[in-house]
Amino acid sequence: MNIFSSEKKFIENQSITDSILNDFKVTLDIKREDQIHKHVSGNKFRKLKYNLLEAKKLGYTTVLTFGGAYSNHIAATAAAGEILGLRTIGIIRGEELAKDLQKTLSENDTLYHASTSGMHLKFISRETYREKTSSVFITQLKKEFGACYIIPEGGTNSLAIKGCEEILTSQDKNYDIICCAVGTGGTIAGIINSIDSHQKVIGFPALKGRFLTDEIKKYTSKTNWKLIEDYHFGGYGKINREGIEFINKFNDQQHIGLDPVYTGKMIFGIFDLIQKGVFKKNTRILAVHTGGLQGIAGMNKKLKKKKLPLITIR
Repeated sequence: MNIFSSEKKFIENQSITDSILNDFKVTLDIKREDQIHKHVSGNKFRKLKYNLLEAKKLGYTTVLTFGGAYSNHIAATAAAGEILGLRTIGIIRGEELAKDLQKTLSENDTLYHASTSGMHLKFISRETYREKTSSVFITQLKKEFGACYIIPEGGTNSLAIKGCEEILTSQDKNYDIICCAVGTGGTIAGIINSIDSHQKVIGFPALKGRFLTDEIKKYTSKTNWKLIEDYHFGGYGKINREGIEFINKFNDQQHIGLDPVYTGKMIFGIFDLIQKGVFKKNTRILAVHTGGLQGIAGMNKKLKKKKLPLITIR
């Protein structure tokens, strides 16, 4: 079975209805990339598509990649590998997670699903993990696991960009602004490459740090884009009560689940910018839903420990 050959050619754009949009005369639609596939959705589907097809083409039977304990990329790679008949290996940050693996898997839905999808998990220290791109470390991994097709953390490389360039279709040329959450920069780079000259892309980084601009410029020469770094809620994987309440209210009203790491922060930011009058009247905005809902279970466990409200999905 090849999930990529049966891909939907057109992903529905869902119109959002809200009094704020009416008051400021702005329209907002969401591209439901989260609905592409149950386990390999959103930008992970796009990033993996050409990488896994290339691995198969080159005759590899094993794919190796990297990620944290709650990585959407790890979960999606494991699921896609199982479907395509590829052995998958995940190099996971945090060697302490391997001390009691059964306990870890029982408490971490991401790693549990990756493991049950057949992914071999190798846990390494955070110090060693920082060497994940070094030639010495890569050579060691190849000695340990044999010939394998290597995909970087988060999935971003030139083939991932190619996949992300397919997110927008000819149907999306009517929008003025395209919005996208930003992690490693690959998804937004692909979107930037595919827009028309009259359009602008706004990225909402999910983490602190101004290094993303340089990362994005590695994959695009276009300049009609910018990053707004005001909505990371304190850093990667962090969210506060205000953000949680916004996500839950949006879910109740629009029947669209948002993840707290990426898409939730983006939609919060869009509404805040609209209320600040940043967008002109009659601006047509398209926000790309990049998936990531599988990570909510893990986030809720963290929120419960902090005695914060949980994120709900209809």
